[in-house]
Amino acid sequence: MAGLKNYYHLYVIFFLCITTNCGMARRSSSQAVKGAYWPTWASYFPPSAIDTKLFTHLYYAFLVPSNVTYRFEVSSATAPLLLNFTSTIHNKNPPAKTLFSVGGGGEGPDIFSRMASSSSTRKSFIDSSIEVARTYGFDGVDLDWEFPRDAKDMENLGILLQEWRAAVQKDAKLTGRSPLLLTAATYFSVEFFLGPVIRTFPVASISENLDWVNAMCYDYHGSWDTSATGAHAALFDPKSNISTSYGLQSWINAGLPRNKLVMGLPLYGRTWKLKDPKVNGIGAPSVGLGPGNRGAMTYSQVENFNGENNATVVFDMETVSTYSYAGTSWIGYDDVRSTTVKIGYAQALGIRGYFFWQVAGDKAGKISRQASRSWIL
Repeated sequence: MAGLKNYYHLYVIFFLCITTNCGMARRSSSQAVKGAYWPTWASYFPPSAIDTKLFTHLYYAFLVPSNVTYRFEVSSATAPLLLNFTSTIHNKNPPAKTLFSVGGGGEGPDIFSRMASSSSTRKSFIDSSIEVARTYGFDGVDLDWEFPRDAKDMENLGILLQEWRAAVQKDAKLTGRSPLLLTAATYFSVEFFLGPVIRTFPVASISENLDWVNAMCYDYHGSWDTSATGAHAALFDPKSNISTSYGLQSWINAGLPRNKLVMGLPLYGRTWKLKDPKVNGIGAPSVGLGPGNRGAMTYSQVENFNGENNATVVFDMETVSTYSYAGTSWIGYDDVRSTTVKIGYAQALGIRGYFFWQVAGDKAGKISRQASRSWIL
C-alpha cells in the first residue's frame, strides 16, 4: 500500500494527460511561454551565455522607478546593460523576446502602492515604462509588485493594468509597431489566504489587460521558518494548500484563462540544519539555516554540494520535489525529475507555459534543457 500511495500523484498526472491530450484540447493557439529571469547581479553569467534555444521570453531583472516621480531614471551605467541585454538576446539564433521586470522581491510593496493610488502617478509610471521599452528595444514590460497589501491595493492594481493596456495600444497605433507585451509576476495563488489580510488579485482586469501572469510557485518554506525542513516548491502538499497544484488551480477556478497562466519553477534550493541527522525527511525538525547564502543555494551549488559531500539524494513522489542531506545539512529543491513531472502537470492543466527564477542558477543548462524538451508543442 505504501508503494501505491507514493505513486498516486504520478497516476493523477498521467490520467490528466491522457484525458486532455496533455492539455492540447484546452490550450489556445497562443505561443507557449518558456521563460526565465536574468538578474543583473549575475555578472558571472552574462546574457551572451544564455542558450535561447531553450527559451521564448527572457526578463531583465530589475528596474525600479523613482519613488518621487514614479518614472524610470536610467543611469549612464544602466543604459549600456539594457542595450546589451536586448541586442544580445535578439541577435541570437533563435532570438527570444525580451521584457524588463519592474520591482522584485527586494523592493517591497510601498512604492507601487503609492504609484497606483492616483491617476497622475499611474500615468507617469506607464508613460515612462513604454518610453524605456521602446528606447532600449524591449518587447514588453513585466510588473513584479511583491505584493499588493490589501483590497485597495488590489483594486488600484486592476485600474493600473487597464490604463497601461490602453496606453500600450495607443503607442502601437501611433508608432505602427507591435504592442508591447504586458505581464506580471504574482503570488502562487490568486488569493493571499495566509496571514491577517486576505485579499484577491483582480482577475477580471488581469484577464483583459495582461498577456499572462507568472505565478511564483516557490518559496513556500524557507529561512523565515527554521523549525522544520520543507519542500519550498512542492507540486502537492498532503497537509495544506501551500502547493503549486493548489495555486495554479485557484487561478483557473477564479476565471483566469488557461492561456494567461504560466507556472514558476525555481533554479535554487532552500536549506536547513537538521536537529538530528537520523531524522531527515520533509518536515524533519531543524535548528537553523543550512549551507548557502542565508539558507539558499542555486541549483548549480546544490549539485556541487551533493557531489563534494557524498550527499544522499531523495526524490519525494508525494510532494514531487527533491531533497538531499549530508550530516546535519538538508536542502530542498527541484531537479530534472521533479521538473519533468511538473511540466507534465502544467500541460495537463492546459496552461501557457513555465518560467524559471533565475537562469543563472542552472547547472550547465541541465534543468532548462530538460524542461524545454519536456514541453510538448
